[in-house]
Amino acid sequence: MLMTTSDTVPGREIAETVGLVSANAVRARHVGRDILAGLKNLVGGRIGAYQQLLIESREQALADLQAEAERQGADAIVALRMATASVAQGAAEVLVYGTAVKLA
Repeated sequence: MLMTTSDTVPGREIAETVGLVSANAVRARHVGRDILAGLKNLVGGRIGAYQQLLIESREQALADLQAEAERQGADAIVALRMATASVAQGAAEVLVYGTAVKLA
């Protein structure tokens, strides 16, 4: 399935707007990784454990978004947007949303 942040698909016509689709993924951090990340924060640099957490959350949210669009009979998702938030201590959410469409 085609997913794009633009409002159009170059070279393709949107035949029908199916509607809004959204998905989210919430992941909690591991306590042991929190300790290591805290130490890393003291000296500076990338915090790989948190970076990996967000990558996995984003991939899961996008997979769920695609499944929802397919369930609704869409061919593509346009105007794709992503947002992140800290929902609780030690947990992060990735929200993805866009417009499901059928292409001509």
